[in-house]
Amino acid sequence: MMIYDIAGLRIDIQNRCKFTEKFCEGYLSDNQISAADLSVFVTNEEFYAEKSNPGNFSDGYIENICLYRNICKQLPNLDRFLLHSAILQYENEAFAFLGKSGTGKSTHTGLWCKHLDGVRIVNGDKPILQWKDNEFLAYGTPWMGKEGLGSNTVAPLKGLCFLEQSPINEIVRLTPAQAANRIFTQVLMPQDMENAEKTLELLDKLVTIVPSYLLKCTISEEAVKLSFEALTGKKYPL
Repeated sequence: MMIYDIAGLRIDIQNRCKFTEKFCEGYLSDNQISAADLSVFVTNEEFYAEKSNPGNFSDGYIENICLYRNICKQLPNLDRFLLHSAILQYENEAFAFLGKSGTGKSTHTGLWCKHLDGVRIVNGDKPILQWKDNEFLAYGTPWMGKEGLGSNTVAPLKGLCFLEQSPINEIVRLTPAQAANRIFTQVLMPQDMENAEKTLELLDKLVTIVPSYLLKCTISEEAVKLSFEALTGKKYPL
């Protein structure tokens, strides 16, 4: 049992396997005495249900998946939620790239890092967003996806970019309703009514306040230029 500082919260993680201690070591709190904001553990039922899924994973990895799921289920009532996305930070502003598996989130964000100076990966797959002081903050977490790309940082979220593969590059602004239709599949919806309703409330704020775009793109610097100029409102640096 250790306390970790994740997404602006003190989280008491009650793991049995050593895997999670190593996995989350970069987020270990210096203060192990003060009370936690929330506590999580994995029941035998949860563990064996996850273990029954296809894949030859270690017990520690399986427990770790369950722990993060249980963290995320409690987040909405703390004005936070998990958004499946890759989030980049540029000049202290965060931008989220979203889409179905295989649509090129890792590829496109990798091109940002290649062609633009000063880009930082906040989280490559499972960041946490917080609604605070009339804006959304994007947090890095230990859970970063298979590439393991991310950092223990936070930045205000200024744009959402939904990706689709296409032979041509084009970007369009989405209405809040259009963004809402696309974002539901990228969120872990809690089973209990209270947290589910709070999640919907937060998502409504997100698509209303944060500008959303649809980028149909190739694997190219031209696609980076389009998304950069739309999301940041700045001229693409030459």
